[in-house]
Amino acid sequence: MAPVKTPRRAAAPKTKPVPRTGAGHAPMATSKLRPLGDRVVVKPTPREEMTKSGIVLPDTAKEKPQEGTIIAVGPGRILDDGTREAMDVKQGHKVLYAKYAGTEFKLDGEELLIVSQKDVLAIVEE
Repeated sequence: MAPVKTPRRAAAPKTKPVPRTGAGHAPMATSKLRPLGDRVVVKPTPREEMTKSGIVLPDTAKEKPQEGTIIAVGPGRILDDGTREAMDVKQGHKVLYAKYAGTEFKLDGEELLIVSQKDVLAIVEE
């Protein structure tokens, strides 16, 4: 019996870098996000790859980050009297948030997190 030949796939095209916009350099896709109510979209800071003593950490041993930069802010929640509560945080703020707060998701290969304003613990002043 003759060997069966399988067609070869064409090489995948090279990807282009994500264009950056604005002062915070948020990717264009995240600038299209508009959280609802008192929610904010946070880009977590990258996890540390190595300890201070030089030990390389595997992915399973890394701590979940609790610090990040706000990419988008919702309009604020509606109070019982019908008015909107003002948001305490703004786009570009560096914040600390509760360890297991929010919903993680990926958008254009970038890991993001949507959290409620009540889960934002503090604004990091630089």
